[in-house]
Amino acid sequence: MLPSQPLLHAGVFALAVLQALASDTFIAAVYEHAVILPDPTDKPVSPDAALALMNKNMDVLEGAIKEAAQQGAHIIVTPEDGIYGWQFTRESIYPYLEDIPAPVVNWIPCTDPSRFGPAPVQERLSCMARNNSIYVVANIGDKKPCNSSDPGCPSDGRYQYNTDVVFDPEGKLVARYHKYNLFTTETQFNYPKELEAVTFETPFGKFGIFTCFDILFHEPAVVLVSKMQVDTVLFPTAWMNVLPFLTAVEFHSAWAMGMRVNLLAANTHKTSLAMTGSGIYAPDGARTYSYNMKTEDGHLLIAELDAHPCLSPASPPAVSWSSYALSVKRLSQDDHDFTGIIFHDQFTFTELTKPGGDLTVCQKDLCCHLSYKMAGKRDDEVYVLGAFDGLHVVEGQYYLQICTLLKCKSTDPDTCGQPVETAQTEFEMFSLSGTFGTNYVFPEVLYSGVQLAPGEFEVLNDGRLINKTKPTKPVVTVTLFGRWYEND
Repeated sequence: MLPSQPLLHAGVFALAVLQALASDTFIAAVYEHAVILPDPTDKPVSPDAALALMNKNMDVLEGAIKEAAQQGAHIIVTPEDGIYGWQFTRESIYPYLEDIPAPVVNWIPCTDPSRFGPAPVQERLSCMARNNSIYVVANIGDKKPCNSSDPGCPSDGRYQYNTDVVFDPEGKLVARYHKYNLFTTETQFNYPKELEAVTFETPFGKFGIFTCFDILFHEPAVVLVSKMQVDTVLFPTAWMNVLPFLTAVEFHSAWAMGMRVNLLAANTHKTSLAMTGSGIYAPDGARTYSYNMKTEDGHLLIAELDAHPCLSPASPPAVSWSSYALSVKRLSQDDHDFTGIIFHDQFTFTELTKPGGDLTVCQKDLCCHLSYKMAGKRDDEVYVLGAFDGLHVVEGQYYLQICTLLKCKSTDPDTCGQPVETAQTEFEMFSLSGTFGTNYVFPEVLYSGVQLAPGEFEVLNDGRLINKTKPTKPVVTVTLFGRWYEND
């Protein structure tokens, strides 16, 4: 006699758990989704129209989830705004929201969909996870009623939250996270009253979750890694690339290396808004990534990761970020320095005028040191060493210390710091360090064509970012991106 469907599903799930327990690694997937957007409107559409739009996006996500599961993935992350987009006012987003309970209720929406009122989106996501025996991570909207006894209650009588949800391979809701650091344009949502440091245990490590802009701040990003000691961070995002430092693949890879943790970053895909760049990142570099500004296609990425990266032999050692730089005497003179703007911040630059050598540039308490050798000095390209030590105040306030070797847009020094994607100059070697006042420093090398350099550079325990092999492509930037959270 054939086993009943519930028993069959339980057996499959138990087998998957045992397989995961038997391994120190797991298979991760992220999907970069070209979101189908609603027509812009200030007035709410009907609930049926909202659900129809969301089902179109979930049809695409379901295909990616099935493919990931067929390729052995244990978990898949989908993007922020991936189910309904972002063209909303506070009023017009309301039909897209659902009441999302706390995971302590022990709920499987796929088998009990009406327990907390209408929840068709949660039901479908839960069934995707259950039917494919895979953890599913998605971003949706939560609504919570409030009343006049709550002094913070909005005038419309409800809180609205940008929310991540996680369903386990049985379809059970195991995590709910309300985005803590809203981007300036997210006026349709409320800030949660308190920080939510959301974690959950899996057979392949301890996971944490946060959303997009959160990654730039101490709460919850650093709290999850340093205090909660998660192994892997799940990161739905809708990231608009900003060269030269805040391209998605560059910064997210650097953050994973600097924090010594796995990061599963799933971005939305909209080239007109410079939204692209997803990846699966480990402390020793990107395992796989995608940056595509040429087409409007979605893209599935799958890679194997260590379940406990800090215990892995490949995990980089702890770094004393200012150790080497503090021992170096300043070699360049102030009269050769000049200023330039990178993403609204005023950097101090000094030009690389020779094919090789040693340079230092300082701003406030930060001195950046560079040793380098070019394969050949070109007359049509200019590179500078730059330093920034200060409070960034656009689209949020956060204190930065940045050391960077970067290519200028043209031979005109006034263009240094403007976005550049391509280069032709080849380097034989580079060594970059800085007198950082923070231990939170994120290292990255960006090659021509917005390509990463996994395995081609390393950070020594004295704080030097150096090339391990001769760079295989022309360099756009070599950067140490420091966040001094205490100075925010």
